[in-house]
Amino acid sequence: QLRLVESGGGLVQPGGSLTVACTASGFTLDRYAIGWFRQAPGKEREGIASISSGSGTTNYADSLKGRFTIFRDTAKNAVYLRMNSLKAEDTAVYYCAAVLIPGRVPTLAPEGYSYWGQGTQVTVSS
Repeated sequence: QLRLVESGGGLVQPGGSLTVACTASGFTLDRYAIGWFRQAPGKEREGIASISSGSGTTNYADSLKGRFTIFRDTAKNAVYLRMNSLKAEDTAVYYCAAVLIPGRVPTLAPEGYSYWGQGTQVTVSS
């Protein structure tokens, strides 16, 4: 059974950095396009970044480009989201998701993904 697990969330001060990880059991992440999303209380789920299978082409939400970076570690069967210059408004539950679309650049729309993790909480506060 395909299962995604997010980790690395926590409490970080404004201006700080954090890297969250998405790992998989039961399948190889390299074959899948992966997206990172977040959802704050009372808000809709928001696409942050995505990375394709194969070439590793990335796609970012315009509002977050430059602060957030998505990347793969094939050896660890993981996809990471590096977050810099964090702000209070970045506080949310962060989710990773996967979809099998070989060779295509993945969307940032949640409905474009087939498999989801349970999320990891990121809180930005002093």
